Amino acid sequence: MSETETAITTTSKEVEPVLKPEEANNKKATIAIIVVAVILIAIIAGIVVLSFEEPGTVTKVRDLFIILMALMLFVIGLALVVLIVQIADLTNLLKNEVRPILNSTTDTVNTLKGTVRFMSDNLTEPVIKLNESLAGMKKIFQLFNFKK
Repeated sequence: MSETETAITTTSKEVEPVLKPEEANNKKATIAIIVVAVILIAIIAGIVVLSFEEPGTVTKVRDLFIILMALMLFVIGLALVVLIVQIADLTNLLKNEVRPILNSTTDTVNTLKGTVRFMSDNLTEPVIKLNESLAGMKKIFQLFNFKK
């Protein structure tokens, strides 16, 4: 292959369009709805199939379902315990670490307010008054047509 053929083949490749965030969210929602629908159809199909089976088979499936529900209850209980521990840690963090940071930030802001007020009273106001006086004197000189 020559260089021009290589350039043509590399530029002729199709570029996949980039999905916008709304389109990606819509695509995820559509996939989730399809998955839920498939699961519901599978459950309904399983119930229909079990209704035509022998009572012994239905009893075994019921027993398995009860065992699975007990396991789910155990997992949910474990997750709740972990959640309670995490909430306790978060409460401790907020009480012992974030509150002192907020207090020191408030103290810093109050100190900064005092510094700004001091600078305004002792530096800015005298400079402004000096500029006012100079502007007044300049205007007086202009009225009397004094030349510099």
